Amino acid sequence: MKVVVIGGGPGGYVAAIRASLLNAEVVLIEKDSIGGTCLNVGCIPTKALLHSAKLLEESKNFSDYGIDIEIKGYKWKRIQEKKSLVVNQLVSGVRKLLEISKIQIIKGEASFVNDCTLEVKKEDGNLETIKADKIIIATGSMPIVPQVPGIKDHDICIDSTKALSLEAVPKTMVVIGGGVIGIELATIYSSFGTKVIIVEALSKLLPMMDGEFTDFIRQILESKGITIMTEAKVTSIENVNGIAKVNVESNGNFKSLEVEKVLVSVGRRTNVDKLNLDKAGILHDKGRIRVNEKMETNIPSIYAIGDCLGKVMLAHVASVQGEIAAENALGHNSIYDGKTCPSCVYTNPEFAGVGFTEEELKEKGILYTIGKFPLYSNSKSLIENDGVGIVKLIFGEKYGELLGAHILGPRATDIIGECALALRLEATKEEIISTIHGHPTITEAIREAALAAEKRAIHIPNK
Repeated sequence: MKVVVIGGGPGGYVAAIRASLLNAEVVLIEKDSIGGTCLNVGCIPTKALLHSAKLLEESKNFSDYGIDIEIKGYKWKRIQEKKSLVVNQLVSGVRKLLEISKIQIIKGEASFVNDCTLEVKKEDGNLETIKADKIIIATGSMPIVPQVPGIKDHDICIDSTKALSLEAVPKTMVVIGGGVIGIELATIYSSFGTKVIIVEALSKLLPMMDGEFTDFIRQILESKGITIMTEAKVTSIENVNGIAKVNVESNGNFKSLEVEKVLVSVGRRTNVDKLNLDKAGILHDKGRIRVNEKMETNIPSIYAIGDCLGKVMLAHVASVQGEIAAENALGHNSIYDGKTCPSCVYTNPEFAGVGFTEEELKEKGILYTIGKFPLYSNSKSLIENDGVGIVKLIFGEKYGELLGAHILGPRATDIIGECALALRLEATKEEIISTIHGHPTITEAIREAALAAEKRAIHIPNK
């Protein structure tokens, strides 16, 4: 069985390796770098910069912990070098895994000739035709560029890719978009001294986030000196002697902001323009490929995964879908279930959530109870970040099963794994409570929140 995977990102290379483990002959086509957006210009470099930013922020409070060290500042070039070192090591590791799996890698851009044939345009301009028994599309996404006058005309307007490799830290920056990418990059540059202004069209930041947490994280960002404008939109951008004049309208009021850089981060769109999907007869909705729970398109031999579906654009989603697509391509019966998919935002402190938010449950008319535990009452959190944050668990009213979990605090993106597993197993309040958590740990707050839902919390007053 010959399986061709189009795209070498976290969905594509995982699909390729899984197919190889199932004894398929695998060809992986990638036009840029193995690892895709995530490893090269997305998740990994962003988190590397965020870690440096966090270290710099924490250094300002060393004296509070009895450590007397003079921090002279930072060297941006060395920070960038460390970021590149991490990226290169991970990309090299993936390449080695593909080599061990005996996967053929072709560098080029693929397009469909028909439902079983691809044409690949290589770097040297030559064309290669490839036939396959099964094809997995994993071409990812690209940044959306909004229709704002002037936004495409100046190099002072940058996307998230360019924001990760600026030669110097700008003194001022407008971030258009208050989603995950915008918030994380705003956090990075604010930590290094940039005066950041976030302009968001919606009424709140991070729309997928529980409303209570949105307010909390906004307060934290503003306390760090970040200006946030919600229900506001950029109407035009001008270049005035190398400075960006960003014209903003908010509730009928107009304001001009002058900054060195404008980061455009209003979201991403599917990267399928050059695939010629119609030649293969693949159904799609304006570039968003349609699949079923087995990741199958309407063409039995073709599968699609990850961002090119235009739904949940997360690397961990693409990877899981890649495994499922590979398994089904080789005769298995695997199903994708996004119930336990966590959302993670690497601010300082971190945010993570899984399952339903309160707003979603109210909209669906599902009855629920809540348990909340503030992290100022958690010993490990108090040690790590003065206890800034909160854990919120949402349980079904009738059976007491976990419906959603939301954490703002240190290591939230790691701790959410316990909640995702509990959600998968339909764990109840009592089952979480009866699970012994180590002390002192931040995970104790999960159990305490479950206790609070039953008004039997130990370390906070019960209301």
